[in-house]
Amino acid sequence: MIKNKLRYRMADKQIDDITALMELSGVSRNTINKLYKDKQVETIKLETLFRLCDALECNLSDLIEYTVE
Repeated sequence: MIKNKLRYRMADKQIDDITALMELSGVSRNTINKLYKDKQVETIKLETLFRLCDALECNLSDLIEYTVE
């Protein structure tokens, strides 16, 4: 199972909306929406996640977490 922590990281960085994150990261609204709304997280490319990590100044594990159930 993938646990998505994007909302928490955005709150930590005081980023209030998806548009601001788009401008910081260069990632499209549709892709950020997928992650933000926790839909189809499995299909997001690692490169995209790395760009979000750079913009949010975090590690990949701060953004998503994989757990075995």
